[in-house]
Amino acid sequence: MAISSQALAFVFGLLGNVISFMVFLAPLPTFYKIYKKKSAEGYQSLPYVVALFSAMLWIYYALLKTKATFLITINSFGCLIETLYIFLFIFYAPTKLRFQTARMLVLLNVLGFGVMLALTLVLAKGERRLKVLGWICLVFNLTVFAAPLFIMGKVIKTKSVEYMPFALSFFLTLNAVMWFFYGLLLKDYYIALPNVVGFMFGIIQMILFMIFKNAKKSIPIKEEPNPQLHQLSEQKMDVVKLGTMVCTELSPVAALQPNMEVVVEAVIDNIQNKQHLTK
Repeated sequence: MAISSQALAFVFGLLGNVISFMVFLAPLPTFYKIYKKKSAEGYQSLPYVVALFSAMLWIYYALLKTKATFLITINSFGCLIETLYIFLFIFYAPTKLRFQTARMLVLLNVLGFGVMLALTLVLAKGERRLKVLGWICLVFNLTVFAAPLFIMGKVIKTKSVEYMPFALSFFLTLNAVMWFFYGLLLKDYYIALPNVVGFMFGIIQMILFMIFKNAKKSIPIKEEPNPQLHQLSEQKMDVVKLGTMVCTELSPVAALQPNMEVVVEAVIDNIQNKQHLTK
């Protein structure tokens, strides 16, 4: 007995929702630490602001498309959880970071989304509007593929897989497969095509993991972890988790990754310099 494409799309959409749900919860340990410390100093809100924008974008697309229930369910949850992350961040952040986060929210999620919404409603009608929005979603997803590119470059440079655990790469690759087949079975290539790239990057990440998993780290780090360095490392992991999810219907941010690389390396250099001076 043949299984219909609609039934298969339901299965892949459901599995995609389950995996994406777990990845959306990946930053919870970081925010628990922020809650325990009662301070968000040293962390960044940009990944969560961009993730919220992406979820809003995909919900708008799904509402125009109709019959895209799984896009609505996972991105509605994404809007909720990212909003909670942002409010927690603002509540515990220093004054300067609060204003920075509020400014990003207004510029991207209010003005940016509002302008895009107005232009697509006024300048495009019917099927053309859906196509324009589909291209916006597709291009937005592809532009943030720099996140896995930067982390792969870091793995090759340092010969360390510290920020690219195999399990994470595996599940993100699996997630890309789920959403690819969901889009393909619905004949929606705006969903399917970005996940082809997501799958390819996932495979490359797993290959790099196998190559460098036993390699010695090129950057020595103090045995007793520096609290500031540890804090930045945790944030960096969240960026990797969320940033890669952009390729699989979710999204936060690649643009932050180079800055975090510079900050982490600067902290490491500072620790090494202090060690040298004390000897």
